Amino acid sequence: MRTVGILGGMGPEATILLMQKVLSAVPAHDDRDHVPLIVDHNPQVPSRIEALIEGTGESPTRALIAMARRLEIAGCRALAMPCNTAHHYAEEIKAAVTIPFLDMIVATAKALSLKIPQGGRVGMLASPAVRKSQLYEPALTRQGFQVVYPDDDSNLLNIIRAVKRGETRQTGKYLAHEATKLSQKHGCCHLLVSCTELSLLTDVIPSPLSWTDSLDVLAQEIVQFSRHIGIERNQTALSPSRQA
Repeated sequence: MRTVGILGGMGPEATILLMQKVLSAVPAHDDRDHVPLIVDHNPQVPSRIEALIEGTGESPTRALIAMARRLEIAGCRALAMPCNTAHHYAEEIKAAVTIPFLDMIVATAKALSLKIPQGGRVGMLASPAVRKSQLYEPALTRQGFQVVYPDDDSNLLNIIRAVKRGETRQTGKYLAHEATKLSQKHGCCHLLVSCTELSLLTDVIPSPLSWTDSLDVLAQEIVQFSRHIGIERNQTALSPSRQA
């Protein structure tokens, strides 16, 4: 098993949720069957919301590069980052290390290509920073999908901020409403949970809706890499994701 390094703390609960998903994805009979992880849990990474949405905050690039290098020095064979928005800085991270970076954005787009037909409308449950930075557009349009956002994604940002405050239980009903509206009003055939804070609320998404959680995809990438399914340097291998 190869050790994977996690650039974590963005946010803290999402990092823990990723570790739980990796744990659950392994059919283990003993401790040694599980994936070895080294986690740099750094909640002090400068805010992606302030940097990308508000334009007032410090860039997190320096902190992310420092984390990546620490994990490489610690002996990790690949890196993963359970924060969609922070993937805006993925190229800088890749350039700073010599080990592969398991790109959640690319892997999620490939996973969706196994689920829905080309031309499908993918509804984005994401931070406004994902929309503003066009984070998913290159990967999703390359797979032939149409990328659709809510008319007003400030509600999603409020939900994300509430989760960061620990108000997970109180905010679930609002995500369910946003998911239903995005699907029905915009005719989306599939929803993409593309903020790992929202990954903490997926149990409230109404059952008739079809959806994928990018954090599930990343967990599968980590497991498959650790179990020696080949990956080229700084590229993400294609792996199946959970079907909702």
